Formats: sequence, structure tokens, C-alpha cells
Amino acid sequence: MTDLVVAGAGMAGLAAAAHASQCGAAVVVLEKGDRPGGSMLLSSGVIWRYRELERFYRECPGGQPALQRTIHDRLDGDLGWLESLGAPALARETGNEITSGVRFDTRAMTDALARAGADIRLGEPLRSVPSDVPVVLATGGFQGDRSLVKRFITPQADALVLRANRWSSGDGLKLAVAAGAGLTTGMDEFYGRNLPAPPARIGERDLVTLAQIYARHAIVENARGERYAARTWSEIDVVQWTARQPDGRAWYRVADAALGERVRDRTVSEMVEAARRAGGRVDRRGRETVVEVVAGITTTLGGLRTDERARVLDEGGNAVPGLFACGADVGGSSTGGYSSGLAAALVMGRIAAENALAD
Repeated sequence: MTDLVVAGAGMAGLAAAAHASQCGAAVVVLEKGDRPGGSMLLSSGVIWRYRELERFYRECPGGQPALQRTIHDRLDGDLGWLESLGAPALARETGNEITSGVRFDTRAMTDALARAGADIRLGEPLRSVPSDVPVVLATGGFQGDRSLVKRFITPQADALVLRANRWSSGDGLKLAVAAGAGLTTGMDEFYGRNLPAPPARIGERDLVTLAQIYARHAIVENARGERYAARTWSEIDVVQWTARQPDGRAWYRVADAALGERVRDRTVSEMVEAARRAGGRVDRRGRETVVEVVAGITTTLGGLRTDERARVLDEGGNAVPGLFACGADVGGSSTGGYSSGLAAALVMGRIAAENALAD
């Protein structure tokens, strides 16, 4: 007998399944892809929160305060739980004074969560919502579906580079909407990074190291010469702007004096050189370097309406019976800004399992 079905074996789904298994439940995880770990495996492995809750509210002003507070207040304890499963911490700092968190090896973290006892079935997507067992949707957002990205985010969807696994294509969103779920605001928002534009060679292992995160130290222009000035420390606004420009492209003009500036653990010069080595278009013009970039989409930020108990809600705010969601299938934590997707996945994954079993 199955007590809980989890759709998706990324961070959120594995956390939900591991927690439910520890509670003694019989859990089946249906994973569309050919491996567990989802897009978590392709990330830097840093799970973080803003040090101050008020800063979280300011950085993501369109989010749901109750959801944000839950993630902020529970994360430290859930990081301890993750380590108790055998996920080794690589570092206990983020390199950013306004955030705190832990860096994990993503493969070891995936393995630790997968060992927790759930029945993980690869290559088996959830095709319909069962009526006799609660379901946790954790299919990872809709960035892998070009038609949905074009509908909600940008007509330049076909030009974007996917910085995520290819099977996160809105399955949870579609199933929940068919069951009566509502959507959040911010459906046009996403987290990503600008990357060296083609002919640059970008593999899965390059998605973190090739990120070009120095727009605030450069002049940013589109193909028409229109400029954009970075407004956020994370530069999430820059990649969203880039994604809506012709062919999803922009150009960074970096003065020689800015090449030594540091962005966390790398200099601007090191990021530019990474783009050059990958085969990107990096040109010298007088006393500046020009790098052509393309928007890379990592995860969508809008999604299903839920409450802080991870219950999926309809447009009227009523819970859809037996349906829970977590991770990038859910909107409302980062709306209007940027916060850790892995943190939301970890915290809300465990909460989804708790409440699905109670329900």
C-alpha cells in the first residue's frame, strides 16, 4: 500500500520523500528523468537564506510573507536534518554578508536523500492525479517547456539557454491547474544567469562556472544600443531584461579598470576569461573588453498557489483536496526578487510531506 506519491526527484521531491519515509510512510517517487537530483545536481549546492527576515521581505516584495517567514525560520533546522542524513557540508558560508547558509556537494546530497527509503522510479512521470492517495507535486517548474516560457515570460524563448535539467517542463503546473489550482503573480519572472553567447560551448558542468555576473561593473547594451543598469545585487533583473531583448542577447562593455573587481569568489577578469576559453565572442575595443552574452534560464519563479502548509489552493484560496506542492512548482517565495530556490525546496518539501500524511 502506498501512503504518499511524490512527483519529481529533485531537491523538493527527495526532501519530501525522505521526510515521509522517516515518518514510516510507504512513499513512491515518480521521476520523469533518467536520474534523481533534478536541477539541484547542476547547481552550486549553496542553500541559503537572508540573515534578516525583513531583508527577505524587501528583496522579494511581491512574495507571500507567511511563506517567506516559514522558509526563513525553518531553514537552519532543516539544514541540520540534511546533514543528519549523511550529506556532508563543504562550507558554512555563502560569500555574501547579507545571507547565511551551507554549501553541499550536490551528488553527495542527492545520494543521501535518495538513501532515505523511498521507492524512486525513474523514467515514470506522474500522468494523472490519483484520487485515493495524497500527492506532492515537485516537478521543478516550467523552464524546460519553450511554449510555456514563450507564453508567460518572453517571445525570445527559443533563444534562451536552459540552465537546468531538460525534463522540468511544467508537468506539476499542468496537473494542478487541471485539478482546479490557481496561479501566483510573477509568472513572467525567472531566475537565471547570462552566459557567453554562441558559438560558446556550454555543457551541463559549465552552467555555474560560465555565469557572467558582473553587469554592475559594465555597460550593458542590447543590439540596438539601448542600455540597462543593474538594479539588484543578484543581477536577476539583468538576465530577465536580457531574455526580452532581440535573440535574448546583450553585450557587456567592461573598462580595463573594472577587470580586477571581485564578485564573491571570482574577479571580472576571470569570468571574462572563462567566456573566452568556452569560445564566446570576447573582443577588445580600445580600453575595454566586450562580451556577448545570452540569457540562461534556471528556474521559473511564478507557479502554483499554495499556503505555508504546502497545500495547493484554487483561485478562491481554498485547498484542493489531497494535493500539495513544493519547490519550483510553487510561486510566492521569490516574487519581485531573488531568494534561494534550494532553501524553499528543502523547507517546503518537508512541510509538504508532513501535511500530506496528516491530511
